[in-house]
Amino acid sequence: MRILSGLQPSGRLHIGNFFGMMEPALKLQHEGDAYYFIADYHSLTSVHDGKALRGYVRELAVDFLACGLDPTKCVFFRQSDVPEHTELSWILSTVTPMGLLERCHSYKDKIANGISASHGLFAYPVLMAADILLYESDVVPVGRDQKQHVEVTRDIAIKMNETFGAGLFKLPNPRIQESTAVVPGLDGQKMSKSYDNTIPLFAPRPELKKLIAGIKTDSRAPGEAKSTEGSALFQIYQAFASAEETAAFAQDFANGIAWGDAKDRLFERIDFEIAPMRARYEWLMAHPQEVEVMLHAGAAKARAVATPFMARLRQAVGLRSLATATTRGPAKAAKAAAASFKQYREKDGQFYFKLVDAKGALLLQSLGLDSPQAAGKAIALLKAQGAGALAELQPLLAPFDAQHAPLLQALHALSTPAE
Repeated sequence: MRILSGLQPSGRLHIGNFFGMMEPALKLQHEGDAYYFIADYHSLTSVHDGKALRGYVRELAVDFLACGLDPTKCVFFRQSDVPEHTELSWILSTVTPMGLLERCHSYKDKIANGISASHGLFAYPVLMAADILLYESDVVPVGRDQKQHVEVTRDIAIKMNETFGAGLFKLPNPRIQESTAVVPGLDGQKMSKSYDNTIPLFAPRPELKKLIAGIKTDSRAPGEAKSTEGSALFQIYQAFASAEETAAFAQDFANGIAWGDAKDRLFERIDFEIAPMRARYEWLMAHPQEVEVMLHAGAAKARAVATPFMARLRQAVGLRSLATATTRGPAKAAKAAAASFKQYREKDGQFYFKLVDAKGALLLQSLGLDSPQAAGKAIALLKAQGAGALAELQPLLAPFDAQHAPLLQALHALSTPAE
């Protein structure tokens, strides 16, 4: 099962964000083949400050990693590092009816509230569809307010399949997150940047202690029984604590715990939980190059799926290389079709591959590679993209003539599905 989830970078992570979106997303990395991306293309619809956006992206990447995301167990990448997202978005947009986008709740709500919508905001669901369909996702975890966008994705996929061929796109299913925790803020309202009532998840100990001291409470004195109902202090504690700890804290409320003591207990409970993550967060924020390496590694994994998918789609919609669109007679076609790849290992310990024609004549030769997997991936790309992959793979190949007709014919035959 392939799971895909994207989060927009929007600034400093707070406790409400953690329980509402971060913790549920992190659990999914153990449930299947999980793909997580930082949706920086989407953020451009609302963030028009380049420096701010770069900071938000860095912050979200560090938040994910500090909270426990394991890049060895999932694919974690920045959306803008995979250009296939926007290429697919454009192709999808050529068959997406305007009426479908005009009916989207998010667009209608903004128009109703007098917001002047940009084309990017209007076409947001098409880019979201590209995000999902590019990786042949099975499941997309979303809140109920985002369910319609997954339904739009399915509608677009069906339209593409009807237009260019059945089976091109897999139809994803939404997984509605009904029970994400709603954590109150310092004033008792829902914790939100809009209300300026947040507790940053990775606040240093002095800042965390000061913020918790400012949580709104009632005027009941020490010794007076206190109600857990509607208490922001108690609800925040409950989000971090076990059932047993929560029950004990509720009893302390009934016994008349002083508000100062209750806040100290909350501070120590949160700090105990967050301290290891905070240390990881601070280290990553001080070493942005390490974060960049992880994002680039994730993008390479993502492109290993996205590039062959787009190669197949390009063939289906007619975006084929002119270099391979040659007219062939029956004898040439048979000769090209008989070309084949060979993989082998030399005495130097490295792995190689070559493309030979029906008579064994060499058409293309690789340089030495570190693993058979690297050779296999290169061959798969050539079979998917034909001559279109030569430029990308050039650093791995021995010198070759990019205009050599037998080579181009052989790659075209290998990359073109049988009629």
